[in-house]
Amino acid sequence: MATIGFLMNMATARKDVERWAMGILSAGLGLHTVYLAYRWWISGHAPIVNLHESLSFFAWFVTLAFLALQFRYKLKSLGAFVAPIVSVLLIVSYSQSNKIMSLPPSLKSFWLPVHAGICIASYALFATAAAIAMMYLLQEKNIKSKRFNRLFERLPSLDGLDAMIGRCINIGFPLLTLGIITGSIWAESAWGAYWSWDPKETWSLVTWFFYAALLHQRLTVGWRGRRAAIMTIISFFILLFTFLGVNLLLPGQHSYATRLD
Repeated sequence: MATIGFLMNMATARKDVERWAMGILSAGLGLHTVYLAYRWWISGHAPIVNLHESLSFFAWFVTLAFLALQFRYKLKSLGAFVAPIVSVLLIVSYSQSNKIMSLPPSLKSFWLPVHAGICIASYALFATAAAIAMMYLLQEKNIKSKRFNRLFERLPSLDGLDAMIGRCINIGFPLLTLGIITGSIWAESAWGAYWSWDPKETWSLVTWFFYAALLHQRLTVGWRGRRAAIMTIISFFILLFTFLGVNLLLPGQHSYATRLD
């Protein structure tokens, strides 16, 4: 419903529709929070274990990040790009088994909510950055083709969009780094080694290098605009493969998410 509302706002620019969509999305976040808390309570562990829980938690964090950014910066039309991402994540999540399973011994640790929570928080910020990057490319196309139409009026300025991409990455990258560090500490206590080149660990490092390169280019070379937006989107697809594709296609120590389903 929120997705429909934000898309309607893009088409009509009606403030009442936007407020309605924001209200629906906020209510959805509240209900989602209750669901996750209840699942945590009845299972006795953080609901970030199988594919259903991981995607659901990811969607929850993306919604939270979006509402926080909107409260602080009020970026026009961002909801029309973020809400569909949340909807897709939830649809896929609820297509998976939601059966609560007992944890394997390696996951019975306080590091589970710490490591997974930090990582997914960084993923949510990168997802938001990718959505803003798509807005940037659309607005740039409007300007280059001199199409000063309704879509041009609905989207923020290129400078504003680029600045928001930078803010998301500046916060998300340290969180991703911390997530990898906490994962290494947890791996040592669970499996006796800080790093074993498991497929998940390897692709996490690949993802880290992509975002490190993007951040480095932005901070040292002043990389802005179209190239930075495209790199932001490419990096997010690498992240999605690390988050989902590795578990589904490359078996390893981190494949518990699919096995538990």
